[in-house]
Amino acid sequence: MPDKKKILIVDDVPENIQVLMESLKDEYSVIAATTGEKALKLSTVEPRPEIILLDVMMPGMNGYELCRRLKNDAVTADIPVMFITTLNEDMNEEQGLDLGAVDYITKPINPSIVKKRIRNQIELKQHRDHLELLVKERTAEIDETRLDIIRILGRAAEYKDNETGIHIIRMSRYCEKIALAHGLDNKDAELLLNAAPMHDVGKIGIPDNILQKPGRLDEKEREIINSHAYIGSKIIGKHKSEILSTAAVIAYEHHEKWDGSGYPRGLKGEEINIFSRITALADVFDALTSKRVYKEIWPVEDAVKLIKNEKGKHFDPEIVDAFLSILPEILKIREEHSDE
Repeated sequence: MPDKKKILIVDDVPENIQVLMESLKDEYSVIAATTGEKALKLSTVEPRPEIILLDVMMPGMNGYELCRRLKNDAVTADIPVMFITTLNEDMNEEQGLDLGAVDYITKPINPSIVKKRIRNQIELKQHRDHLELLVKERTAEIDETRLDIIRILGRAAEYKDNETGIHIIRMSRYCEKIALAHGLDNKDAELLLNAAPMHDVGKIGIPDNILQKPGRLDEKEREIINSHAYIGSKIIGKHKSEILSTAAVIAYEHHEKWDGSGYPRGLKGEEINIFSRITALADVFDALTSKRVYKEIWPVEDAVKLIKNEKGKHFDPEIVDAFLSILPEILKIREEHSDE
């Protein structure tokens, strides 16, 4: 029956299988294998077995080897294994338990005892699975809270010189698309998407009269503005969290330039973190094509022309190529997340 828990019996003696089947068939959906190879295949068929009853002494692949393979496979590692042995076998319980078995049952079997032990192990597995689900849900909740904090801080910084705060949404999505076009995998692209919003958090430490000054900055004011990269890295600080540690690097390096003429440390080429190189281009493109108190919106064509001209100077040439290859996607993001 489909609502019955599945049990896999592995024994090279059909009579032994029959005895166990007769004892368990009323409560469980029972399947059987007479070889280790067959058991490995059956153990991965959905729905997977809730428990495996495994004979120790079998020709070819014995029970210990089969247990080892089951526990080394992520698909079957969580299925409880109970060894079935005879009283006169030279069994090594410690070896079996070390391999991950949860119990030993001796032959001849006592049906009521076997059913109670199986029921206990299934209940333990269900309890463990429930706890693991709760942990995953709690971890996901913590991760989402961390991302919310990152986005909130990013928006807080952005509101200092952009009343809509939507710049960080656009540029972080630009970053994700450029990363994928450059050849980074989905995990790294998502990491950049989530870390990039913190790139300008250091603006929180810049006085408004300088940050929002409509006219040209003098040398001292420019020096203060430039300090936001260092301030940002200090605000984020050092963390074990991959997202926060990446955000700190981006905050510190997103104004470095490929030719070494950037700030705050004058890093050059691949000395600059790849995430920072991508953020630098995405940030400049969005800044150019957005309105600020100190500048008007540039036409997209002019912004793209500048980026092409800065290839190998401000920007990593390969990042420029990746950006240009997905320009239609970039423009679609810009349209979907406009300041209006």
